[in-house]
Amino acid sequence: MSVTQTFSRRAAIAGIGATEFSKDSGRSEWRLACESVLAALADAQIGVEEVDGFALFTMETNPEIAVARALGIPELKFFSRIPHGGGGACAPVQQAALAVSSGVADVVVVYRAFNERSGHRFGAGPPPFAYVQNTDQEYRNWINPYGLLTPAQQEAFLAQRYMAKYGATSEDFGRVSVLSRKHAANNPLAWFHGRPITLEDHQASKFIAEPLRLLDCCQESDGGQALVIVSAERARDLPHPPALVSGAAQGVGPQQISMSSYYRPDIDEMPEVGLVARQLWQQSGLGPAEIDAAVLYDAFTPMVLLQLEEYGFCGRGEAKDFLLDGNLEVDGRLPVNTHGGQLGEGYLHGINGIAEGVRLIRGTSTNQPAKAIDNVLVTGGSPVPHSGLVLSADR
Repeated sequence: MSVTQTFSRRAAIAGIGATEFSKDSGRSEWRLACESVLAALADAQIGVEEVDGFALFTMETNPEIAVARALGIPELKFFSRIPHGGGGACAPVQQAALAVSSGVADVVVVYRAFNERSGHRFGAGPPPFAYVQNTDQEYRNWINPYGLLTPAQQEAFLAQRYMAKYGATSEDFGRVSVLSRKHAANNPLAWFHGRPITLEDHQASKFIAEPLRLLDCCQESDGGQALVIVSAERARDLPHPPALVSGAAQGVGPQQISMSSYYRPDIDEMPEVGLVARQLWQQSGLGPAEIDAAVLYDAFTPMVLLQLEEYGFCGRGEAKDFLLDGNLEVDGRLPVNTHGGQLGEGYLHGINGIAEGVRLIRGTSTNQPAKAIDNVLVTGGSPVPHSGLVLSADR
């Protein structure tokens, strides 16, 4: 039996929990982490003492040992860390599912908690660790002198090329933002609950890094989100319908550089995303036609369009028309970011998006499509090293 056969659909997300999403939490990141873990365990109705694994980000400031101590978790048999920030968003779930499906651990928790608005803001420029002289930060020597200091500036470079090559416009990007805010307006958990925008609002918002306007950029949020992963067999005995992990993949493409892979023949393409897509379709036995909804990492609006193309939902340069035709609406072919995304709900490196994928499988999204949702694609950030999931209903 192959690795893929033993892995797919043998683990499930059984619990989700979060703090509020705010601009000033008023408490430590450690506390946010603990609150979100307790909320997810309560949702799954699993005791704290049963947790025996954590899968986290290298950027997480709250170590697994600190959270274990604070919550009274007696033992940990498994713990791992994934780099690359939002690009690795789905990879901790992959690690957790692999651990559970192989019997290494029984209850693995993924969490992400930080004060990204009231603490260090990514949009304010390179973080303190960027000035450490090591190979991990070497790439900044090639971009910072040219004014590419922030994620928005780095991704604007790619967006400009995409516009020139395929005729996309700022309004095309704006429609992504309008849709996310429309969904967020109906989501009581979202920071922008009750506050939709129009395309005119988007076009009137200031440039952050041309062509990216303020309303093309994700939020800076304080908060915490956690997920509980157990075996599919156990998940079936818990209160909520399990969200089976049908596929979980990571990808690094040729000439990969964090958010600035400008030395490729075509910088408007993201081969690491295509690599993850191929793995997900192989693992799950599904393809784009079988995906009923998607949660696409929307740090910046152009990346939603590029991901639609890389995952095969439409051809190169066609995403703007795919969106304009209403395909991403709640009642469309592929409802996208029904929670409001990181543009509208909150920015927690995509973990809140995974939680929305679970809600779509459960049928409990505040913008639940009328059609049956059997399979949901969830993605990490791009064009950094990428990751993705396919979550499926247990039917």
